[in-house]
Amino acid sequence: MPVIVSLDVMLARRKVRSKELAEAIGITESNLSLLKSGKVKGVRFSTLAAICRYLGCQPGDILAYEPSDDDLHPDANE
Repeated sequence: MPVIVSLDVMLARRKVRSKELAEAIGITESNLSLLKSGKVKGVRFSTLAAICRYLGCQPGDILAYEPSDDDLHPDANE
């Protein structure tokens, strides 16, 4: 997938546990786990904003784009 989620890295840098973040932003630990692993198709801007607010970071600190052939045919992997 061309979008890389490095939320786990930011959690480690801030010394915050997944459970703490999930409770603070009002999502389940399982949904946070799916987001951390990149197994989601999208994330609400309100959720992303809450994560960034709590961790004191920018969206670019936890999301990155790496071009790949998947970009050309995004529905091929479904």
